[in-house]
Amino acid sequence: MGRGKCFGQGGWHGKFHGRGYRMTAGREAVINVLSSTKEHLSADEIFIRARKLNPDIGLTTVYRTLERLSIMGEIHRLDPGDKRARFELAESEKGHHHHLVCTKCNRIIDYDDFIDDEVKLLSETEKKLSKKYDFKINNHLIQFYGECKECAE
Repeated sequence: MGRGKCFGQGGWHGKFHGRGYRMTAGREAVINVLSSTKEHLSADEIFIRARKLNPDIGLTTVYRTLERLSIMGEIHRLDPGDKRARFELAESEKGHHHHLVCTKCNRIIDYDDFIDDEVKLLSETEKKLSKKYDFKINNHLIQFYGECKECAE
């Protein structure tokens, strides 16, 4: 299987080896699926796409890889409320963004067109939380739950 753009020097191999893990063909397939989409995919959807890259991959490998990537802080796990977690790379071409999650159809909408007041509020909140709990914040994930336009009609 050919290597995607994420497997260069210091890339995913380095991230795994640096934490004492091996980069396997199964892990590579899962990462390639995640890095080649802007969608929020469930484990089953990742499995279906990963099998096209590596027919030998099993669903257990997908779940274990997603768990490992989550522990490593390399993916975000999103829960739209339908008991089917969705996943996306923590650092992707999408850049920093937040999520609007429809509680009726489970649609997840990315948004990154932050208004100035929101950026200021989040910056102040991070500073105050860091000071209050003596905690260095590296990142955050925000999800708002409600109804999308189609479901609200």
